[in-house]
Amino acid sequence: MSKKREVYFNGEFRPWDEANVHVMSHSFGRGSAIFEVIGFHDTPAGPAVFRLDEYLSRFWKSASLLEMEPPLTQSALQEAILKLVKRSELKSGFLKVYGFYPEISFNILPPQRKFQVAVCLFSAEEALGRPLESPPQGVTACVSRWRRLDPQTVPIEAKVAANYVNGMVARMESREKGFDYAILLDTQGFLTEGGTESLFLVRDGRLLTSALGTVLQSITRKTLLEVAGTMGIETFTGLLKPDALDEADEIFFSGTSTKLLPVRQVGDRILNEVPGPLTRRLSERMAGIISGGDGQFRHWLFPA
Repeated sequence: MSKKREVYFNGEFRPWDEANVHVMSHSFGRGSAIFEVIGFHDTPAGPAVFRLDEYLSRFWKSASLLEMEPPLTQSALQEAILKLVKRSELKSGFLKVYGFYPEISFNILPPQRKFQVAVCLFSAEEALGRPLESPPQGVTACVSRWRRLDPQTVPIEAKVAANYVNGMVARMESREKGFDYAILLDTQGFLTEGGTESLFLVRDGRLLTSALGTVLQSITRKTLLEVAGTMGIETFTGLLKPDALDEADEIFFSGTSTKLLPVRQVGDRILNEVPGPLTRRLSERMAGIISGGDGQFRHWLFPA
C-alpha cells in the first residue's frame, strides 16, 4: 500500500499512517462498524464512481437499522469521496467507506449514537491482486454447511462488520474443501448467495436469483436485474431450491469487485461453456456501462 495515499477521516484528509483508532474501540471489539465497498472506473471524462448515490443511500440505511447517527450529510460525504478520488490521481479502483465508533468501550452498547466516518481508497491491484479489467475466467464453488444469517436474528440488510463472519466461515470451509467460493442456503434450505457475492443462475434464457429478504440488497444485483430488463432478458426473483444448481445452464456470482464472475464448477458438476452466452452478453454490457460508453446508463457514473 502506498504510504503517500490519503484517507478521508473524520472530516479531513489525513496521511495513510495517521488514520488510526484505539484497539479498544467499540467497533473493533464489538464489530459495530458499517461499511460500503464502491468501485470507480476509468472513463473518457476521467475517473467516475459507479452508482455512488445508491451506495451511500444503503450506507445511511445500515446506520438507521443500527440506530447510528451520521456526523455529516449524505451530500457532504459524496463530495468528500469524489474529492478523495480526484486527489488520489488513480484512474480506477475501489473505495471502502466506514462508519465506526472510535471510543474505548467495554460495553455491548455503543457509548453514543453519533459515529465517525472514514474513506479509504485502493487500486485494483492492491485490493484484488490483479487489474480490474482481467477477472478470472471461471471459479469453483460448493454449497456450504453454514446457513445464511436469518433475518429474524439480525438486520441482514445492514452492511455491518459483525455480519460478515457468516460469509467468512463459509469461504474458509470452501477453501478447505478445495473450492474457491461458497454458496449458502437459508435456514429453510433455499439458495441465497455467496459469502459476500450475489448468486445468479441462467436456465432456458431466464436470469434467476433469490428474492430479497434473506440476501443483501446488493447494488450490483439490482443493477444486473435492471440492465437485463433493458436487454429483453426475462428475470425471476424468488425461492430457489438447491437442485436449481444442477439444472442451470449458466451460473455466476456478482459483486462490486467483479461485476460478473462465472462459475465453472459447483460441487461435482462441471459446466460445459464458461462463461455462457447470457453471462457474456451481460458482461459486455456492464463493461460498456462502467467505462462511460453506454449513454442509457451514463447517469450511474459520478465523475470525480
